[in-house]
Formats: sequence, C-alpha cells, structure tokens
Amino acid sequence: MIEEPLPGTGKSPSGLWSALEAILLVADEPVAENMLAQVLEVAQADVAAALHGLAVSYTDEGRGFELREVAGGWRYYTRAEFAPVVEKFVRDGQEVRLTQAALETLAVVAYRQPVGRAQVSAVRGVNCDGVMRTLTLRGLVAEAGNDPETGAILFRTTSYFLERLGLAGLDQLPELAPFLPDHLDDEQDAGHVRPS
Repeated sequence: MIEEPLPGTGKSPSGLWSALEAILLVADEPVAENMLAQVLEVAQADVAAALHGLAVSYTDEGRGFELREVAGGWRYYTRAEFAPVVEKFVRDGQEVRLTQAALETLAVVAYRQPVGRAQVSAVRGVNCDGVMRTLTLRGLVAEAGNDPETGAILFRTTSYFLERLGLAGLDQLPELAPFLPDHLDDEQDAGHVRPS
C-alpha cells in the first residue's frame, strides 16, 4: 500500500508522489484520476490532491516541464517558454522524415478516408502495404473498421496526424482542386474519356 499524503504539510509524500511520477512518465496519453487511484490502491481524493501538489511544486521550482489536467486526465508537458529549444532539438535530426511514398499515401488516406489499402494502391498506382504499415506504426493512420462489401480493413487519419499538421479537424485540409492539372477538369467534364 502506498503511503497517503501528509495533510497540510505541502511536502512530497514519498510514496504517492513518486508512484504518480513514475506512471505519468510512461503514459502516452492523459491518465484519469480514478485509474491512478485504482492502480495505486488509494482514495481518488488523495490522488487528486497529490496531482495538484505535484503540479504546483513543478511550477514553484521552475521546472522545464509541467503537469497538466487535460482531456479528463493528467499528463506531463514541456513548458511553453522552452518551445524554441525543444523545437530545435526535434528539428536537428531527431525526427525521421516521411518518404515521398509515405506522404503520397498519407494524402490519399486524408482526403478519401475511410479507405482500404487496395483503394490507396489504385490511386497511387503501386502497392502500398509496406507504407501503410509504416504510417500505422508512426500513429498517423489507424484502422477504421471493415468495408461492408469486401470486408477489407479501412484506414483513417488519427488525431496525432491532425496535431502534427496543426489542424483542428479534417475540414481544415486545403482544397485539392487548385493543385490538380487543368486537363483533369476537362477529362472529368467529358466523362473521363480522353479525346482521340
């Protein structure tokens, strides 16, 4: 059993604060107070008090990170004032860039979702199985059920995709029409038949 917080002391309760830090350090999404209380076998009110205490202590100590309550849970974030150095670190080779094939595949998924691998391959003109696996592993696309007619797995973009592009929603994706060659509009108007 984890030691309970010491009421009114403002000091780090050795067991609970450390346990919360360890869990939140490995969490890749916000963790709810009730989940933390269950795992640590302490009252949710004690977990809530400890989380608020941790958040205040990080601010008071001027740490480079903070503990925030977001989306129904708690998660660590770097402080906004350190964004320039974090961005420099990420840009200086720490982030692997997507290949041209991955970018093209991601664009097809973004604009046609939910979409199956075969449909993406048809648009691109090449097999995209490997690229789809890569995009899935990187968290940019995810499964979105099955096609009712064929049973094929369908894919969609993720919230991480939107976050990386700085978009609130898919409706903020740019229109494709201005980027298409003029002759495609003529072909579409003619029923996709090329004049001989």
